[in-house]
Amino acid sequence: MATANSLPLCTLTAATQPLAVVPGNPEFLTNDEAAAFLRLSPRTLEKQRVLGGGPRYRKFGARVLYAAVDLRVWADGRAYGMTSDPGCQQRASVR
Repeated sequence: MATANSLPLCTLTAATQPLAVVPGNPEFLTNDEAAAFLRLSPRTLEKQRVLGGGPRYRKFGARVLYAAVDLRVWADGRAYGMTSDPGCQQRASVR
């Protein structure tokens, strides 16, 4: 009869291991932390939540949080090699 101590150990692969949450590197960020991470104004993220076009966010009750992985995916989706790349947003002329 096998006991809990005599059962074979199962090793987890990298894909099945839970993500480690490091105190200095949280998995979820507040609006201010996410803005600092992206080097944007917190108000810019607030506007993007209303108008669209910003990173994915989560609502926990009234609290808005951003997953660090979603911020990276959103930022990576805005990578361009030159200003003539298709999809690269260009601002109207500044007076």
